[in-house]
Amino acid sequence: MEEFGISKETTDALYAEGISLAMTIALRIIGALIFYFIAKFIVGKLLRGLKRFLERRDDAPSLNEFLYGLTKVLLYVIMFGGVLMILGVPGSSFLAVFGAAGLAIGLALQGSLSNFAGGLLILAFKPFKVGHVIVAQGHTGTVSKVQILYTHLMTFDNQEVIIPNGNLANSDIVNMSTQETRRAELKVGVAYGTNIKQAKEIVLGIFEKDPRALKEPAPFVALSNFGDSSLDLVVRVWAKSPDMWPMYFDGMEAINSEFEKNGIEIPFPQRVIHNMKAEAEAESK
Repeated sequence: MEEFGISKETTDALYAEGISLAMTIALRIIGALIFYFIAKFIVGKLLRGLKRFLERRDDAPSLNEFLYGLTKVLLYVIMFGGVLMILGVPGSSFLAVFGAAGLAIGLALQGSLSNFAGGLLILAFKPFKVGHVIVAQGHTGTVSKVQILYTHLMTFDNQEVIIPNGNLANSDIVNMSTQETRRAELKVGVAYGTNIKQAKEIVLGIFEKDPRALKEPAPFVALSNFGDSSLDLVVRVWAKSPDMWPMYFDGMEAINSEFEKNGIEIPFPQRVIHNMKAEAEAESK
């Protein structure tokens, strides 16, 4: 090597430095592989334990699935971060890249992040569950799925409505399934001149005979308004939640039938028009 101007001492030093560097790299690779396999074993055990724990809870499948997926991602990020650090990649560089990637993803998915946050709130606080009947965002239906980004409703005419969780979490929700009992309110108009006491007795008799109507609170009927064409009765009856609508519709039919039998008129809207000129001429004759 001296013919190229490189002394034997320099060559030996470079060779020794190369061997040292190769040994260092080899040791790092071996250490990274050992760390990887040990960490993978530990992560697998942790994930299996978490999965069993979440399956025992079994009260919010979507939340359980999200928690499992999030934990899995975090554990693998930590594991690969450890591998890179053993290989000599500075931890600050890894964190900077990871943070920049998170920021870019966050900016690109702003709307989805709002739905994501809403989904977490819904799954955590449970304002409704699968199978509940709710009114939300102008739709009424049965909750069929609660996912991390969207909630699925099946309307009573069998249409699927998919509502972003961000909207749901920031708006009013009427849940019709949380209470065991509900109150039905019927409004019935009868003609002026009707015996109100008789009409009330007929209506009360109908619901007192209906086994779906609860005895406590007792059915209630009262004159609520003097309408343009009718005397308006309000009828309030309590029932178990599944029985409320069947009782309501059967009750309306029964009221109409009983009123017809007893000669009670249910009036239609009408107007009385006076011809002032004709009346004045008739009075002058």
